Amino acid sequence: MVRPTAKDDVKVRPSSGNIFADLRLPNAEESQTKLQLAVALNRVLDRAGLSQVEAARRLSVNQPKISALRNYKLEGFSVERLIAFIAALNCDMDIVIRSKPRSSHPGRVSVRAA
Repeated sequence: MVRPTAKDDVKVRPSSGNIFADLRLPNAEESQTKLQLAVALNRVLDRAGLSQVEAARRLSVNQPKISALRNYKLEGFSVERLIAFIAALNCDMDIVIRSKPRSSHPGRVSVRAA
């Protein structure tokens, strides 16, 4: 087996903070936002101690949807739907819009769970 050495052409670059963008996947910003919302939502569900069946009932979806959410399979969820789920679990959310310094990069969305 050949082991890589320091001379090998291994390129490492720092992450942008968005793994989806780093992998050059389509809709990277939306995917990152959905993931951040899902992390926050799963933390709320953990704190509430809800089973998947109980969470499904409270969110008016079926249990397989909660299973998908808990396993971060987010293809069937929009940002708006995830926000609605968080609100349905009696959580407040603050959306802050602010100008950013001039740059060639587009604005970004950041979600932080308190």
